[in-house]
Amino acid sequence: MDINELIAIVKDKLKSQIAIESINIEDKSFLHKKHTGHQEGKFHLKIFLKSKELKNINKIESTKKIYKILDEELKKHIHSIQISID
Repeated sequence: MDINELIAIVKDKLKSQIAIESINIEDKSFLHKKHTGHQEGKFHLKIFLKSKELKNINKIESTKKIYKILDEELKKHIHSIQISID
């Protein structure tokens, strides 16, 4: 899977299960290329979300919700994610 396909899947999954006003996802994999834990085909994403739904619950619960939605992608294609909720 390439990064553009992964970003599209992540956006679609999140939008279908969370009320999101806006979403932007950046590929930050290049920052981790030389790390010992780097795996080819696993990506590092930074997700910027604007969502009243997520702002109305605490940060731990909103993060758990996102991780649950992206469970399959986290197991197969995502090494790490950073989440910023506004």
